[in-house]
This record gives sequence, C-alpha cells and structure tokens, in this order.
Amino acid sequence: MAHRICVARIGAAHGVRGEVKLWSFTEDPAAVATYGPLETQDGAQRFEIEALRPAKDHFVARIAGVGDRDAAEKLRNLELFIPRARLPTIDDADTFYHADLIGLNVVTPDGTQVGTVRALHNFGAGDIIEIVPVGSGDLLVLPFNETTVPTIDLAAKQIVVVPPVETE
Repeated sequence: MAHRICVARIGAAHGVRGEVKLWSFTEDPAAVATYGPLETQDGAQRFEIEALRPAKDHFVARIAGVGDRDAAEKLRNLELFIPRARLPTIDDADTFYHADLIGLNVVTPDGTQVGTVRALHNFGAGDIIEIVPVGSGDLLVLPFNETTVPTIDLAAKQIVVVPPVETE
C-alpha cells in the first residue's frame, strides 16, 4: 500500500494575487482543505490551503506564502500528497482508495494472469484502469466499472477483469 496518497493537483495561476486552480481527488472534493499540510511526493515541500472556493470544474485555492502570480505559476502541475495515516479508515468492504489498487495482480475470471494495475485515471468520461500486461505489449486500458472489474480482492492482492469482446 502506498505511503503517501495524492489528494490534489495544482493547475495554472488564477488572477494576480497568487491564487491557483486546484483539482481535488478526494471523495468529498472540499475535504482536501481539511487534511492538514499537503506535501510534494518526496515530502520536501509543504503547503497549507488558506482558502478554497469552488469554480466550474475545479477549486480556486489560496496557498500560504504564495502571494503573486509568478509564485503561483511555479506550482503549476504540482501533485499534492498526504501521509496515508491521515485518511479516514474505510469500513465498507466494497470501498477502497484507488492507491490501494496500484500494483495488484490482474486476472480473468478463469484465473489467467493479465498483468498488473499501473494506474487509475479519470479524464472526464468515467474511471479507467491502466494495466501493464504480462510479458510485453501495449498498456491495456479498460473502463473501471462493475462490468469490466467485477471483483476487487485487496486481501488476495488481485482484481478480476472481464475484457471486452473483440469484434472485427
């Protein structure tokens, strides 16, 4: 399991007073401001969200110590993490953090090894799962839904996928 969890990404500067666009990856998007200091993946830099307000498809955030557009632009595309221990405990067996899936084995319903989970993404049209295939070949990208991924077994460190039927 991952030691640090990515909870947000900073986008472009917003205005001239140092605010930034911020995309939250938490279940409750506004909760990103309640997790305490956010850090770079290596933990070398820490950031405090002083203010957060919703915008069209993101938030506008004021980060402590960032007072002008130039400083805000230097943070563009920076991913923000928190230690795993700061996240709430999940009690529901059907709920999990996406980070928990990274590195899990991927098999078909008959047990055939497909590969390993590399990432989960959402580019606006729903979640997708990226799989590194066994051996070699192109990455496999599938919809991440109950039809394609009917079983997630964190204890066994594997997921079951039902690849779409290829048509000619």
